[in-house]
Amino acid sequence: MKSKIALFAIIQICAFAVVSQTTMNIHQSNGTVLQIPLNTIDSITYTIPNPGNLAVISTLAINNITSTTASSGGDISNDGGTLVTQRGVVWSTSPNPTTAGSSTNDGSGVGAFSSTLSGLSGNTTYYIRAYATNSAGTSYGNELSFTTTSGGGIVSNPGAGVIFDGNNYTSVVLGNGQEWMAENLRSTIYANGDPIPNVQDQVQWNSLTTGAWVHSNNDIQFDNPYGKLYNRYAVNDSRNICPTGWHVPTDSDWDLFTNYLGGVAVAGGKMKLAGTLYWLSPNTDATNESGFSGLPGGARTPVGFGGNPGTGSVGLYWTSSIGSNPKDLNYNDSWLSFTYPASDSWGASVRCLKD
Repeated sequence: MKSKIALFAIIQICAFAVVSQTTMNIHQSNGTVLQIPLNTIDSITYTIPNPGNLAVISTLAINNITSTTASSGGDISNDGGTLVTQRGVVWSTSPNPTTAGSSTNDGSGVGAFSSTLSGLSGNTTYYIRAYATNSAGTSYGNELSFTTTSGGGIVSNPGAGVIFDGNNYTSVVLGNGQEWMAENLRSTIYANGDPIPNVQDQVQWNSLTTGAWVHSNNDIQFDNPYGKLYNRYAVNDSRNICPTGWHVPTDSDWDLFTNYLGGVAVAGGKMKLAGTLYWLSPNTDATNESGFSGLPGGARTPVGFGGNPGTGSVGLYWTSSIGSNPKDLNYNDSWLSFTYPASDSWGASVRCLKD
């Protein structure tokens, strides 16, 4: 940026300071002084260095949500050409928060950083954005939102979901940072596009050593919303039965989920879709506080189908951990049980977890 100062203005300033002044003295940082006769100056220009561009930043996922605090952060992938001198997260109860409101200060420079939001109000929805400040100004990342607990309760917010094999799945983000599909998997392909065979014959199903799927009772009416039943070979196939960026949960993933819900004795009730539209009465303690929306998809055993969706009695969900049994939701208790000694040829529902 350049600015031109008229000679008349300079002469006026110099004349005001010292009437007899005939030279301009320029003091340099090395201690020398340049003397320039005023009558030789036509104009003076000065240059401000290019301030560069705004930094490029994204907002990290929200987790560890309580009634008064939450965690997030940002990732600065490009500093815009000048040093990022301040970075952090801003938040507000209104969209598009800025540094004029509540914010954190999490250092300087590029790369990922963590932020802790504090002083929040319970049962309140907040909007957050990561920010980065350099000489060009302040840039903001994508906006996210979350709702604080009312005092130690479960946090469940809608996730971004995912589209896979023509199915548009909703998802739910919990206060522990996990994002689960809120629907049973209905895919007929692996993540790389290879097909998963539909094997309806029971004898053939029992003899398989590769992945397969089936509708409960071989009845397509159960596809939506109950999803398909998959054998363990499909669940543990290296091609990934879930969409890219998602996976079949391990035992550790399930443990993190159930512990967040208060333990296995109550987790089932908080996972089951409430009411008796899908579940058999009494659907004990079903609140769906987690947003998981568990359904009674039934199972395929070595002797045939059991607990099909028409009965509304049981929902089995695979774990990818070798040797572990499917997780069991039941209409007449609030447990997430582990009671079925399932072989690899069992068929059970699948819920995917975001990586």
